[in-house]
Amino acid sequence: MTPEQFLQRLSKNDPAPAYLFLGPEAHQREQCRRALLDAVLPQEERESGFTRHDLEQVPLAAALDDARSLSLFASSRVIWLRSGEAALPRGKAAASEEDASGDGDAAELAAYLREPTPGTVLVIEASRYDFDGEDKPKLERVQKFYSAVPAQVEFRPFPPEAARALAQDLSKQAGLKMGLAELALLLEATGGDASRIALEIEKLSLYAGTTRKVTAADIAALVPDAQGATIFALVAALGRGDRTRALEILDILVREGEYMPLALTFLATQFRMALVAREANLRSAAQIQGYFNKLGARIWPERARQIEHTIAAFPKERLERAVAKLFKADRSLRDARPDDRIVMEEMILALTAP
Repeated sequence: MTPEQFLQRLSKNDPAPAYLFLGPEAHQREQCRRALLDAVLPQEERESGFTRHDLEQVPLAAALDDARSLSLFASSRVIWLRSGEAALPRGKAAASEEDASGDGDAAELAAYLREPTPGTVLVIEASRYDFDGEDKPKLERVQKFYSAVPAQVEFRPFPPEAARALAQDLSKQAGLKMGLAELALLLEATGGDASRIALEIEKLSLYAGTTRKVTAADIAALVPDAQGATIFALVAALGRGDRTRALEILDILVREGEYMPLALTFLATQFRMALVAREANLRSAAQIQGYFNKLGARIWPERARQIEHTIAAFPKERLERAVAKLFKADRSLRDARPDDRIVMEEMILALTAP
């Protein structure tokens, strides 16, 4: 089930005896954790009724023994088991999956769930693996191991549109005045991670207050990795062929102490993606975003628009020459040289030449 379905069922029905919280998304997982505690434990019993175990340190069987015991100080209990992946069998047991078929911790869990302790809710948190890519087989193995738990909640990363909507909602709730450009900058700096978005908006609300508009300088001052957004501004200026603006942004990066090889890596990635998009005959930001997301390289709408602008400003031949010049600049930065800035300025002059 989704986190929304979990919250809806929790508001209408009694909690299940056990839940498997699966996936890396932390923002909604924290919302569900708080809602579960509110539903199960009165505030006066919260301290004595809420128990945490880490399965990297405590065997699953021992944690289940704790769940079977009754508390003298709380009528209800929530047993929270972190690092659920640590309970999976390893070595020969992993190869044969004997534990999953009936001879180990999985069987112990199934036996507990046939007669769960009244008033006790068991939550197993397995947040190490993602739902896609190389993690997918590992996550499916976790699901198989905990298949005795019927109530499984999947915490998937927010897609770009949902992350933007979340940022807008949280900004509105905090009373922040934030324009679309600043919102895009925040999303880029946080990588669209919902937990980081919530944290940074809280920081911005304390820093900027509700009486003035949040600026790009505010975000650069407070949000880690926000300097990378200045590099994206340099990419956009180069994509437009705006030499003056590109040199101004380079001056900002130098004064802020930006590591030039890192800036060059961002630039090279942008131009390579633009070249791939042009060869794939992608014409709009929506097509670009969908194409790269399908390949597993998640990009945000603002980044897709930057790639679109780069494609518009650079014909294929110029894109190929730009990639070659970026490679040459990268090699120059690694050699003995008088100044990184000189190398970057020469590259900008070459890329913005008529």
